[in-house]
Amino acid sequence: MRIRQHSWLLAAALLVAPVGRSAEKDRSLVYIGTYTGGDSKGIYAWRFYAGSGAATPLGLVAETANPSFLAVDPANRCLYAASEISSRDGKPEGAVSAFAIDAASGKLTLLNLVSSRGAGPAFVTVDRTGRNLLVANYSGGSVAVCPILSDGRLGEATAFVQHTGSSVNPQRQREPHAHSINVSPDNRFAIVADLGLDKLLVYRFDAAKGALAPNDPPFTAVKGGSGPRHFTFHPSGRFAYAINELASTVTAFSYDAARGALTELQTISTLPKDSTGNSTTAEVQVDAAGKFLYGSNRGHDSIAVFAIDPSKGTLTPVEHVSTQGKTPRNFRIDPTGSYLFAANQDSGSVVIFRIDVKTGRLTPTGQVLAVASPVCVKFVPAN
Repeated sequence: MRIRQHSWLLAAALLVAPVGRSAEKDRSLVYIGTYTGGDSKGIYAWRFYAGSGAATPLGLVAETANPSFLAVDPANRCLYAASEISSRDGKPEGAVSAFAIDAASGKLTLLNLVSSRGAGPAFVTVDRTGRNLLVANYSGGSVAVCPILSDGRLGEATAFVQHTGSSVNPQRQREPHAHSINVSPDNRFAIVADLGLDKLLVYRFDAAKGALAPNDPPFTAVKGGSGPRHFTFHPSGRFAYAINELASTVTAFSYDAARGALTELQTISTLPKDSTGNSTTAEVQVDAAGKFLYGSNRGHDSIAVFAIDPSKGTLTPVEHVSTQGKTPRNFRIDPTGSYLFAANQDSGSVVIFRIDVKTGRLTPTGQVLAVASPVCVKFVPAN
């Protein structure tokens, strides 16, 4: 039944690949999720032309509360947003919203909104079949799975897991804080970075049922007080990386795809050796070629660039580049691999950098997108 419901995903995927791929990549819609309550009202959009590096504003495309993290289905038909709120209808839970994307205008149309099953949802992702939305509730210390229906709307959660425990930092780790959830390249596992537990919890994921079950082994621990925040796989599928918010480090892992098991290879600072003052990390991403890893530092207000050893998966520092703003949260590499968009939450700016694909180094283009309290950047092919 679920397979028939999602036949539109396969059809849409066939329409966009591989014919016209280079042209498609050159023209994108850029969606920016924000924190609302001040000057921001929700999700904003720009049209971006990679050939010229120009971005033109489309304005507010969806008014919604605290859309702090965004995800897009594989067919680029719908956008999903975490509504990072602490309570809803008198219950300690946030929400996740589904929007239909108009690829011509960039407009988003609200389809529906459902409970995230926990407070403060801070991360959402769509599984590789497009059947499920997975959400991590930071304040609630839990994760959930919501089915994606045939028209893109969300159903009520089919899976929910409440984390328990604590770690060594009395201010930040007295309880679990699930900060991100990512599916493995083969869609068989879901990896949750829990900042409060200093663990990467691994679940067996059943996309047909929208179900989660503890893996064996059920987790990999990082050094106490690290606070793992976000996680990403290397394009080869052999390695993975977690950025640790509290320790300002990145941990590299080897990945056993058959067992869903992570083994630590290296932990390295995201800050320069002479760095002083408080700083915390936020986002981590590997370029599509698997040559470079990027991580954001809040407080130091920079992007750390690392070269990746192709055989070992380990990291070597390349440079630290100012984001030209305050408190960089999420950032995103554009579909061509030529640009990096850095969202500076506390200076109301998204700064565009050009990427040297040979060295990984970043150079500001001079283009700055003005948006209040930007948090998350997401690209969608434009018509």
